[in-house]
Amino acid sequence: MNKLFRKSLIAISLSFALSLNVYAAKIPDNVKNYVSKDFPKTNFRFDGVIILPDNTIYLPVIPAKVINPKELNIKATIPAGKTLAQKPDAIIFNNDLALLKVIEDGKGKRSVVQLQNPPDELKTGLLPQDMLVPRGLIIPENMKGIIGNLEIATMKDPTLKVAVPQPKRTSAVGSIAALPALKNKTIYASTNFSKNILVVNPEKQTPEYALLQTHIPISMKGYDGKFLLVTSFNKNTMDVISLADEEVIKQIEFKTQPDEIIIDKKNKIAYVSSSTDASVYVLSLETMTFKKQLKLNGMCEKLTLSEDGKKLFYSDKQTNEIWAVELDNDYLLRQIGRFANVSKIAYANDKIYITSRTKSRLAIIDYETLGLIGETEITPKPVDMLLFHDKLYILGAVKNEIYVLDTKTDQITDIIELATNGFSTKIYHIEGTNIALVSDTKTSKYSVLDLGAKKIISTNPTDLPINSIVVVDKVKKINK
Repeated sequence: MNKLFRKSLIAISLSFALSLNVYAAKIPDNVKNYVSKDFPKTNFRFDGVIILPDNTIYLPVIPAKVINPKELNIKATIPAGKTLAQKPDAIIFNNDLALLKVIEDGKGKRSVVQLQNPPDELKTGLLPQDMLVPRGLIIPENMKGIIGNLEIATMKDPTLKVAVPQPKRTSAVGSIAALPALKNKTIYASTNFSKNILVVNPEKQTPEYALLQTHIPISMKGYDGKFLLVTSFNKNTMDVISLADEEVIKQIEFKTQPDEIIIDKKNKIAYVSSSTDASVYVLSLETMTFKKQLKLNGMCEKLTLSEDGKKLFYSDKQTNEIWAVELDNDYLLRQIGRFANVSKIAYANDKIYITSRTKSRLAIIDYETLGLIGETEITPKPVDMLLFHDKLYILGAVKNEIYVLDTKTDQITDIIELATNGFSTKIYHIEGTNIALVSDTKTSKYSVLDLGAKKIISTNPTDLPINSIVVVDKVKKINK
C-alpha cells in the first residue's frame, strides 16, 4: 500500500469516525441536567435513549449542526406550550436537539407523534446510529430521514391507536320553554330565502313581524343593544338599523360589496371584510365612519377576531391560505399555512383552530411557531365554532351535533346531539349568559344550548329557516 493511498484511507476513516461521533449516543450534559431537574432518577442509556422513572421512553434526535446556547431551554413542544414535567410527545431544545416520546398502544406497537408537517428539527436530525431500537417501533413516513441506517419500519400512517378518554354524548331533551336567559329578549333572524329580517319573541313559535329589506343579508351583527349592522348581496353599502324605530338610519358606502362583520365591543370598532377588494375596513362604532382600510393578501373570508382584540384571522378563498393580522403590531400580516375548504377559524391559548367543511377535520396550530400541533377527525361537515370559557363548541351540519373540545388539553370531552334533522348553520352566544342559540336552515327551528351544562334545553320552531341570529334586550320603540 503506497503512502498516498494510506493517507487517503486514514482521512476517510477519520472522516467516517467523526461523522459517526456526531450521531453517536452522546447526550449533552446540559440536556441531562435539564431532564434530571424534573426527573432525578432518569436512566440515560449508553445508546442515547432516555428512560424516565415511570418507564416513559424518549428517543433523541441529534441535529446535523450542533448549537451551544449560553443557557439551555425548551424552544418548542408538541403539543405546544407544555413543560418537560408534562411529558409532551416531542421536545425541541434551543440547541436543536429533539426528544421524541415513544407511544405505545398496549399491543406491542410503538410509534412517535404523527405530524402532517413536522418541524425541521424532526426532519433533518438523526437518531443515534448505535441505538437499540425499541421492539415494534414504527416511524411515520414523513420523518423517515431520522432513521439513517437503523432497521425501523415506516408507514404513512402508523395507525397507532392510543386509548383516549371517550367523549360523553348528551341527547337533546325538552321543547319550547320559557327561559330566564331569554326573558325580555328579542331575536332578530335572517334567512337565505328572504330579504327581510324576522323579529321573534322567544316565548312564541312564530315571528311577530319582519323588517323590510331590499336585498338578502350576508352578515348581521348587533351593537350596544341599539343597532343592527347588516351587509347584503349585490349591495355596496352596510345598513345601520336603529332598533328603537326599526329603520335604516345610515348607509355606509364601500368601494365594493362588504361581506362579513366582526364587532369589537371593548374598543367600539367594527371590522368589515370585502373579498373582492382584498380589504378589511375598520369602522368606528361611535361615529359609524371609516377609520382605516387594511389591504390584505387574497380574497378574505371566515373573518375571526381573537378574544383580546389583538389578532384578526381570515382565509383566502382562492388559495386556501390562512392569514393573521396582528392589530397591535402595526397590522403585520402572518401566513399561517394552507387548509382546504375552511369553514371557521378560532383562537385560544395561543393556538389557532381551523375546521375543514369537506374533510371534517380540525387542525390545531401553534401561533408563535406556526407549527402544526396536530389534526383530529371531528363531526361531519363542521360549519361553525364558538369559544366559551376555554371550551370550543364545534357545530356539525350533517349529524346536527356539537363537539366540545377542551382547548387546554385539545381533547373532545362531550358530544351534544341536537333535536333537529335539518342542516345546522350557526351557533350564537347570548352575551352575559351561558346560553347559546343554534340555527337550522332546513327545519325552521333553533335550539337553545346551555353552555355550562353542555346540553340542549329546548328546541323552538319558527316560520322560516334561520341563518343568522342577533339577540338583544327588548328595546322601547319610538312612537311614530
